[in-house]
Amino acid sequence: MAGESRGSIAFFATYRPPVPLDIFSCPVAPSSQRDELHLTDGVSYNHNCRPIPPAALKALLKRPKLSSEAAGATAADVDAGRVTGLVFVSERDSSLETLHVALRFDSKQVKVFSLADVFGVRDFSGVRMEDSCCFGGGYKERGRTVDHTLVYVSTKEPVTARRSPWTVVYGTNLRTGETSRLTPRGSFDLSPAVSPSGKRVAVASWQGKPGLWDGEIEDLRTDIYVMNVQKPPLGRSGPVIKNGGWPTWGSDDVLFFHRRVDTIWGVFRFTLSTREEVRVTPKEFDAMTPAAISETKVAVATIRKKSQFSDVRVEEQYRHIEIFDVTSPEKPVKITQKTRPKTDHFNPFVLDGGSRIGYHRCKSEQLHQNGGSSSTVPNNFHKLQSPHRDVGLFRVSGVCPTISKDGSKLAFVDNEFKAVWLADSHGLRVVYEKKGPNSVFSTAWNQNPALDTLYVCVGPSFSADKPLQIYAIHDVSTLGGRQQRRLTSGFNNAFPSSSPDGGRLVFRSTRDGGNKRYKNLYIMEDATVGEFGTGKVTRLTNGAWTDTHCSWSPREGSDWIVFSSTRDKPDAAPADDNGLDPGYFAVFLVRASDPTVVVRVIKSADSIAGHVNHPVFSPDGRSIAVTSDLAAVSADPISLPLFVHSVRPYGDIFTVDIDPDDISKNKDVRAFHRITHSRYECSTPAWTMFATDDPNAQWSTLVTTKEAAAYRPACPYAYPDGGESWHMTGHLVLPKRCC
Repeated sequence: MAGESRGSIAFFATYRPPVPLDIFSCPVAPSSQRDELHLTDGVSYNHNCRPIPPAALKALLKRPKLSSEAAGATAADVDAGRVTGLVFVSERDSSLETLHVALRFDSKQVKVFSLADVFGVRDFSGVRMEDSCCFGGGYKERGRTVDHTLVYVSTKEPVTARRSPWTVVYGTNLRTGETSRLTPRGSFDLSPAVSPSGKRVAVASWQGKPGLWDGEIEDLRTDIYVMNVQKPPLGRSGPVIKNGGWPTWGSDDVLFFHRRVDTIWGVFRFTLSTREEVRVTPKEFDAMTPAAISETKVAVATIRKKSQFSDVRVEEQYRHIEIFDVTSPEKPVKITQKTRPKTDHFNPFVLDGGSRIGYHRCKSEQLHQNGGSSSTVPNNFHKLQSPHRDVGLFRVSGVCPTISKDGSKLAFVDNEFKAVWLADSHGLRVVYEKKGPNSVFSTAWNQNPALDTLYVCVGPSFSADKPLQIYAIHDVSTLGGRQQRRLTSGFNNAFPSSSPDGGRLVFRSTRDGGNKRYKNLYIMEDATVGEFGTGKVTRLTNGAWTDTHCSWSPREGSDWIVFSSTRDKPDAAPADDNGLDPGYFAVFLVRASDPTVVVRVIKSADSIAGHVNHPVFSPDGRSIAVTSDLAAVSADPISLPLFVHSVRPYGDIFTVDIDPDDISKNKDVRAFHRITHSRYECSTPAWTMFATDDPNAQWSTLVTTKEAAAYRPACPYAYPDGGESWHMTGHLVLPKRCC
């Protein structure tokens, strides 16, 4: 079982499109789709690309692995353009988001290598995220040429501070393979960009900000710092630009960057020698993620018209690549509107001296309907590398995954909260469905496998002022013999979890919550009838707060319940967090038999600010998995697919070890383990006793280490006119997503 003796953690991710991202380029002023060139081998998700400068490529080709695999490519081949190189993020290795080098031969054949292939595993192994690669060095100093350096972001170094980023900029020498940290200790950076001379690197940084990251969602409000590529010394002092991100060099004296002003994103130009700053893009629409072509020209991604949830988007509402010139800003050159007008395009980069512009997008050309019968996005579950040898990890293609205690069945909800899916020995199928979206929520199995009972919440999600009822679906895995029973009456009830023997059910509810709809935990003393007939509901917690996301320990006879709560939120704290929820969520344990025994297990920050949510026990009861902002944010959110209510572009899966026998020993556990390293939002974990490759877990046949070779999804991922729908953003397609 691949050593996964403590089972496997499943989770769901938003911001990750359901169809793979890949990298393309177009000539400036293309005329049609035929002008678009695919730049990779098409394997997995590929994004955030940069070209490898010819001089750096020559140095890379001397590395043993590339030298042996490059079919005898020489410096002359590089000079003649017969061999070119790209570096980009790919998810092909254990579904980690790591950097890869692509060699293109005669603009046709492509070979892709991981950085571990090129430099060895010493600095490029383990669970991590890598991003934003560029190249420094190559300049003359004291009569010699300084070695070329690969400059990039990695989250490989653990950070013990809570609610702190892990993103650090490193430099790896292309000749020696030696790696050094460029970001100062105690600081964290994003989006490095090297100057044309190769001497300096600009970064978006939290340096100097009190508390570093403070829960910002879309606009990180970083500052831009400049430092030397070669160290020592770094030559890094105060910020050169306040409130800016995604820097890119037009020359050694000119930086372009993006910034949000009020509600509109714009691209700006800053001259270092004069400190002059001018806005390059119009104030009327969003422009972001610039890529400088020259001192005056810059490629940007634009969204010319805001969208509403009900919109069938028109061309101006998609993210497109355009070129702006400071000398004639009223005459932008439109690039991707000419190739795929109803497709989102992201994060441009410059090729061939500015004659071509690259970007990444979803491979939405694979969306199609064939003679009225359509296929859909495969619902595979993707296995990821886990930092724990004894715990497996996989991503589910649906929300709120839940796995039966015997490991034989897995259920989840689709992105529209419309249908409940079940995966077991009979395959993958819908077992409960409503006519409209935002109608089902929060699935959970009864812990007694013999009962074959799945709980589901029926009603609108994220709407505490509306009724939400808990239903039991009995004999759910039988083909055609399912029975439904409503267990609650009135109020907003969610997150059911049964006792180990399956006899009782804990849930959270707004009953007794008054006009402010405070939420507390309650127990159905009879999980079969709920609060109907002879059923009785006992109140477990009592306070003017939000107690939610409750989960009963799987240990036989245990009365421990883990839950997320705002009960320790300071009185002076804001009423809500970014208008979404109360914030200040920490995780607690309570005893069902004695509700006076409550222990806070883990908080996000010492101030209690932040989010630690969706706690679940490990099958042996020795650990708790959560989704949290303990590692802040790992990428600039505006560079990711956006939705009309994109919520938090952060959240990873973490675990914390507990004493399963003495509840009092679990107060404010300091140590935590980061499980996922992702630019996406990872949420709603589930923990099963079975390994991902265990033949007894029938759903495991859907776990794969590779993307399907061909995706042919149809509506709702595409509109009838072929345009990408909101589903292609990878978000929950709901009218709103807040409590």
